[in-house]
Amino acid sequence: MESYLLIILAVLVVLAVIDLMVGVSNDAVNFLNSAIGSKAIPYKTIMIVASLGILCGAVFSSGMMEIARSGIFVPEKFSFQEVMIIFVAVMVTDVILLDIFNFFGLPTSTTVSIVFELLGAAVSLTLYKIYDGGLSWGLISTYINTEKASEIVVSILLSVAVSFSLGMIIQYICRLAFTFKFQRKTKKFGPIFGGIALAAISYFILIKGLKTVTFISTDVKAWIHEYELVLVACTFVLMTIISFIITRTNTSIFKVIIIVGTFALALSFAGNDLVNFIGVPVAAYQSIGIFHAAGEGVGATTFMMGDLANDNIAAPVWILIVAGVIMVFTLWTSSKAKNVIETEMSLSSQSSNEEKFSANFLSKNIVRFFITIGHGLNFILPRTLQTRLDKQFENPQLPLSTKKTPDEPMFDMVRASVNLMVASILIALGTSMKLPLSTTYVTFMVAMGSAFADRAWDRETAVYRVSGVFHVIGGWFITAACAFSGAFIIAYLLTIGEEIALFSILIFMGILLYRNAKSHSKKKKEKELLKLKIESTDIQTLQEVTEASAEQISEIVTKTNVLYKEVIESLINQDLNSSNTARKLVKKLQNELNSTNSSLYDFIRNLDENSVKGIRYYIQSLGYLQDIVENLGVITANIHTHLDNNHKSLKVNQAKDLKYNAAKLSDWYSKINDVYKRLDFSKIDIIINERIAFQDTINEMLDAQIDRIRTSESSPKNTKLYFSILLETNELISSTFKLLRLHKEFENFRNGRTPK
Repeated sequence: MESYLLIILAVLVVLAVIDLMVGVSNDAVNFLNSAIGSKAIPYKTIMIVASLGILCGAVFSSGMMEIARSGIFVPEKFSFQEVMIIFVAVMVTDVILLDIFNFFGLPTSTTVSIVFELLGAAVSLTLYKIYDGGLSWGLISTYINTEKASEIVVSILLSVAVSFSLGMIIQYICRLAFTFKFQRKTKKFGPIFGGIALAAISYFILIKGLKTVTFISTDVKAWIHEYELVLVACTFVLMTIISFIITRTNTSIFKVIIIVGTFALALSFAGNDLVNFIGVPVAAYQSIGIFHAAGEGVGATTFMMGDLANDNIAAPVWILIVAGVIMVFTLWTSSKAKNVIETEMSLSSQSSNEEKFSANFLSKNIVRFFITIGHGLNFILPRTLQTRLDKQFENPQLPLSTKKTPDEPMFDMVRASVNLMVASILIALGTSMKLPLSTTYVTFMVAMGSAFADRAWDRETAVYRVSGVFHVIGGWFITAACAFSGAFIIAYLLTIGEEIALFSILIFMGILLYRNAKSHSKKKKEKELLKLKIESTDIQTLQEVTEASAEQISEIVTKTNVLYKEVIESLINQDLNSSNTARKLVKKLQNELNSTNSSLYDFIRNLDENSVKGIRYYIQSLGYLQDIVENLGVITANIHTHLDNNHKSLKVNQAKDLKYNAAKLSDWYSKINDVYKRLDFSKIDIIINERIAFQDTINEMLDAQIDRIRTSESSPKNTKLYFSILLETNELISSTFKLLRLHKEFENFRNGRTPK
């Protein structure tokens, strides 16, 4: 038994470290998004401030650990062995669940996940005990704290609606006061705004951060509670005076708010959410201590764990400090954290280039509904009032001469300050009302509400941003369902399978984590490569346009050549898997081109005056490249459908013709690729003329197939596919020809020659 307990404890320690890492990756967005999005302070400064907040919060988190011990289930109803099964099931489920969400870059609530995992595992054990012991099903409520679970569900729904609404209203008022040219209004409104914001954040640290600190005496806590309103009023006056002094020294009050707010939210995250990551392993460690203290004659299956509900049990400070250090290390090194942050940034960005989410039916209809309401308000509100309001929300564009860089802020410091202030107030309010609000839900929905009020969701972006918000909110509710069901199943397997089930589940979890890490690394590399292919903000001269265009054409031609050959081979060999792979790669190629098209606006703005006349050639070349890839997409889709439906294979003559075409296209594309790689267009006329003979050959193949239909062909599906491949290949050649002809005209334009 001793060795088995040590194994379980070791497993829980390892899972706690992994959970800390994936948990920080997920929750870092809660306290970093405002500072990073506004670019108010350097990235390293943001990380240092957040790290200090995490370390302080970790030490303050001891009192929250009771949630894992007795907050969801009633420990006196469970034996030592059953409690350990619950803890292992919870940790395994939590690690897997958070890693999957981080992989897809979706923020989720670690509070909700841990609560529903505890609930799922406890319900699983409860049902098993009742069924195995022949007890009454009405006893379920004596094993589970159903009231706490109900509170959490209600608070989720409330926090989503309230956070969005308050974020929107307060941001709207602040933007009316400050406008987007907020530097001019800072001395007038800055002290009051700073006083409110800093007082709210200070109150947040005092109530939310220090409420559960075990080393502060009960008398001090009682005094704080008794004079709470007086403390808030004094804090407001003091912070207003400090804000006045700061604004008079020409220091940005918004930067101060962002720094203090980031520290406060990081402290809250560590102080209140640390239980989500190490609360269960700490509870397991304490359970083993309680079990050993009971003496040697006590059985693991009979010793009930009522002592876990003892309020005097405190987590060892050294464990909290180690956990804080691990969290800080993960914060600095995790690429998945950046992925989750990017999701929230993309949904609240003031720019409208490439969107992370696609529009859906729900988002389209919601946007349409609000547009209709907007038209109605236009008839009600006086025209002068509308004009004044619109003027307050005018967001000055960068001058055409100013180069746009990737380091520009997603939004300004006013919105960042509002995000931090409103989130702080709401979380502190929830704590004082004993509502278990999720920091993830509150910070995300406040950010979305402020973005909406700031008109970051305009007609260009609204459907995509609304769709993204629904994706994230949907993910939150899926979290609860997956957490409950996952922990329920794993707890049941551990109950009936014991050691064998434990090791099998751990092996499965290890494989899943490894695969996700490998896939994430691959996605990251692909993203970096895509970013490097055409950085439109780095292209300004005509020579750079030529080089970028040639590089892109060379790459598309090479990939088209390879994929065309592969998909034809898959058809001839009846290889469904190869055709499916080719189809996915073509889709990926289409997405790359769409990404380039999305950045055309900035690309055109950044060109110098001498290069503007040549931009038409670049835009047209992108259009022809899209035509080429679309032709290839039709071919691969038709071949995949044919194979997937198990239709007849090609006749020998048909296969021979298609192989000849693939070889001919490969030879032609190799010559084209050589031209663009070398940037030597001296032989372009010869290559252009070769397409005539190629297309004549295709026409002959079409005639031959017509003859076969009239004499020997017996498969309508084969004929349809064969015709579609030849016709799309012909279109592909025509699109390539147009591209070559265009580039010849472009070279004449560059060299000052008149096209022939």
